[in-house]
Amino acid sequence: MAIRANYFKLGLFVIGGVTAGIVVLLVIGSGRWFQPRFTIETYFNESVQGLDIGSKVKYRGVVVGDVTRITFTYVRYELDKPISDRMRYVLVEAQVQPRLVGGRAVGDITRQENATIEVERGLRMRLAPQGITGTNYLEMDYVEPPPPPLPIDWVPENAYIPSAPSTVTQFVTAASDIIERLHRLDIEATIQNLNRLLVSLNDRVNGVDTKALTDRAARVLDRADATLAGIDAKRLSSEATSLLSELRATNNDLRQTLANPAWQKLPVDADAAIARVRAIVDDPNLPRTLSSMSRTLGRLDRILGGGEADLVTTIQNLRQITDNLRDLTEEAKRYPAGVLFGQPPRPTEPAR
Repeated sequence: MAIRANYFKLGLFVIGGVTAGIVVLLVIGSGRWFQPRFTIETYFNESVQGLDIGSKVKYRGVVVGDVTRITFTYVRYELDKPISDRMRYVLVEAQVQPRLVGGRAVGDITRQENATIEVERGLRMRLAPQGITGTNYLEMDYVEPPPPPLPIDWVPENAYIPSAPSTVTQFVTAASDIIERLHRLDIEATIQNLNRLLVSLNDRVNGVDTKALTDRAARVLDRADATLAGIDAKRLSSEATSLLSELRATNNDLRQTLANPAWQKLPVDADAAIARVRAIVDDPNLPRTLSSMSRTLGRLDRILGGGEADLVTTIQNLRQITDNLRDLTEEAKRYPAGVLFGQPPRPTEPAR
């Protein structure tokens, strides 16, 4: 009876230990197992070597989820199409934590319409190497400029974020382009053209009369030597000295002119004049004065325009009066008494 009781206690102890272990695991892992997650998917048109189920998903270097599935797109979306019409994209699904990529905000990417807005802003998924171990992880980040999404003709079941080419793929593509361009180069034709160019250049050089060229260069040098020898260096030096003296005197005169107090006062006077002009312009009576002047000029214009005929007559009368005065002065010069006393009266006849 005692032996059976011991087995019973031992069984209870084992069951209790297993239960306690499960509880501890649940408590320790509750932060991960009971966190809400949502699924996103992306497609790659390249090899995903180094990416496995359980690989990390990072958003700007922060772990936000794990890869949960790696397969091909035609396994889910294109089973009803012929093999020749199927896309050869790699389908990668991952579960991420909503609180790390938007949480409960209105614009989080847990909804496809919000994810589409972020995709238009440049949000992309791409493979990133993890050290030198050959393993990769999924990196979610904004790319500038964003590459165009892969063409698809189905509606994704989960929130869809397009992929961007990985850095390794970009290097490989660039290297392939360079190699392809090198293959397109006609190197043999280029070498032949270079050889012909060298042969033509050699023929031209051999055809040059080097002796005549040397003689001509010697004659030019002789003329230059004779010209330099004919220059009166002493006179040239004296003229240069005189020029420098004149320049020095001119500089002194200019310095004295600038040192004149009148020149120094010129900016002050200019400022004062500008201030006076500004005060006149800013005077509130200026518009009224200009208006009065305009009205006065208008009146003068009407007066002169309306009495133009009378003005002509008046000028003619003035000219005639001037002529009469001229005649009168001439007559006064010749016969002063006649001007003053007139002609004497005629004598009266005696009575009979």
